Amino acid sequence: MNSPISRLIGPAWRRVGAIDAPPAVLWAPALLIGALLLLSPVYLTIRSLGAGQEFWEALLRWRVLEILLRTLLLVGTVTVASLAIALPLAWLTVRTDLPFARVWGVLLALPLVIPSYVAGFAMVVALGPRGMLQGFLEGPFGVERLPDISGFPGAMVTLTLLSYPYALLTIRASLQRLDPSLEESSRGLGYSWPATFRRVVVPLLRPSMAAGGLLVALYTLSDFGAVSLLRYETFTWAIFIQYESAIDRTLGAAFSLALVALALAFLVGEYLSRGRSRYYRVDQGVVRPAQNVPLGSWRWPSVVLCAVIACLSLALPMAVLFFWVVRGVSAGEPLLLLWQAAGNSLYISALAALVAVLAAFPIATLSVRHSGLLSSLLERITYVGFALPGIAVALGLVFFGANFARILYQNLSLLILAYVVLFLPTAVGSTRTSILQVNPRMEDAARSLGRGPAQVFMSVTLPLARPGLLSGAALVFLLTMKELPATLILRPTGFPTLATSIWSAASEAFFAQAAAPALLLVLASSVPLSFLMLRERR
Repeated sequence: MNSPISRLIGPAWRRVGAIDAPPAVLWAPALLIGALLLLSPVYLTIRSLGAGQEFWEALLRWRVLEILLRTLLLVGTVTVASLAIALPLAWLTVRTDLPFARVWGVLLALPLVIPSYVAGFAMVVALGPRGMLQGFLEGPFGVERLPDISGFPGAMVTLTLLSYPYALLTIRASLQRLDPSLEESSRGLGYSWPATFRRVVVPLLRPSMAAGGLLVALYTLSDFGAVSLLRYETFTWAIFIQYESAIDRTLGAAFSLALVALALAFLVGEYLSRGRSRYYRVDQGVVRPAQNVPLGSWRWPSVVLCAVIACLSLALPMAVLFFWVVRGVSAGEPLLLLWQAAGNSLYISALAALVAVLAAFPIATLSVRHSGLLSSLLERITYVGFALPGIAVALGLVFFGANFARILYQNLSLLILAYVVLFLPTAVGSTRTSILQVNPRMEDAARSLGRGPAQVFMSVTLPLARPGLLSGAALVFLLTMKELPATLILRPTGFPTLATSIWSAASEAFFAQAAAPALLLVLASSVPLSFLMLRERR
């Protein structure tokens, strides 16, 4: 079959006894999801077209170009630094005899639960010119003032410490699926473990590194909390200022469209870096777990490395939060834990994670098994929402609900849709990586034995892709727990969450009252993540 339609959708996945065409059971939901993901960009386009000549005048200012270059500098450095941290940590916690490897795996992933506005404020309070560290050093060492960390250095360090787990979890999921015989063959040919890691493991991890790096880049591109608190002006900050200060939000929509164009450039770059290599085994050997690499004299230095990263990314913000709680209790302020808000956050986050994984599977499957222009375009579209500010996505959905779906307005369904639009790429990236490592011949063999598509999916594809699905669900759950702008706009009346409770208290400078729900947010998010991380090797 060589029709124009077949060339558009790509070559069909030829299987024994299968029809030479992509199944409608995948295309129908994938196209529907793609249409829903375009709601916010369509809204932004409508608002931008109303600006007319003012749209181009605003975008062609030198000030906008300066902000764009500053944004690109921050995104590039954070992405490179996050991958440099995540790759060795993933290898140490999955493939070596690192002491307490599972514990480190959990601790090193927990920074995902810390909101950027909390981490940014913790960085200023702890390491600022007159912060907690300066107060500790003033007595014995006479340090009166530390260097100012505001600006690029503080924003880069803060976002790197918050972003590297995106790449860490994606790379870990791939490492657990790699064929250990490839590394054993390299060792048998006389290569050392470092050489094997560089020549064999790293090339096989290229898809997961690209997917994780893309998530880090888009997260950095869309962040507002850390860059605003650390006073580093980026494109996203300019958009939020425009939305908050101007009655006419047309220019804010125009800036958001420019941000979408920048995100699309990242998506194209990641797509071109994939290549056409295969990342699954082509023989029918027995699948077995890999043997741990002995670290030898590097064992305890590796523990120190994990401890330093965990302290900076997790222990430091937690210590600042405990300081706020203790200070507030000492001053007589009530300790509010807001159990209703915690229950609401857990409920809505679990629903969002489930819906996101269900939405990610058909798109990821089409991208891998039916590679073509349309399937690649659908996958690329999923990443657009991740780069948009949450307020832009929320306003687009408000426009959709108020004009075309009034039954969804002020309903949890619209809020869940916002979470899926914002965080779907985290599920797509992990799911695609796992499916990419499933040899299609295994599914061919199952079909040749008389099993139908549903049986093949349940008995072969789903078990082999489970690590990526669980990683994607965990990422969506954690991101939903701490998301703020879209929640403030779209949550139904009388539906408080931990994120909105923290924001309400912090915006009124009640930091002790904000610290208690912030600690509860970290605890509520860390329990399911710890459970998934501890079970992933099973």
